[in-house]
Amino acid sequence: MPAFSVRLPGDLERRLGEEARHCGQPRSELIREALEELLRRREQERLVARLTAAAEALASDTSARAESLDVAADFLPGDCEALALAEEAASQERTGQPSPQPWWR
Repeated sequence: MPAFSVRLPGDLERRLGEEARHCGQPRSELIREALEELLRRREQERLVARLTAAAEALASDTSARAESLDVAADFLPGDCEALALAEEAASQERTGQPSPQPWWR
């Protein structure tokens, strides 16, 4: 595994040491976890930004928007059926009634 050094402000180094002692992990492991989380969050933020831009572009194109609404309308009955099945199963679970045979069988 490659190694590198990093300079930390005194306060951050102190907090890192305290956290390492508190949770019983090496400082390097905490740094790896923090870096992984930061990178994952930034990747997710970029993905959300791209999806938002695509949705805004789609919404501004009247023909694409109309086609999207048509496709959504086609799926609405199936979505409603799935929601009704899920709500029925949740209701039966709360009341302790036995669940019916799964819909896929």
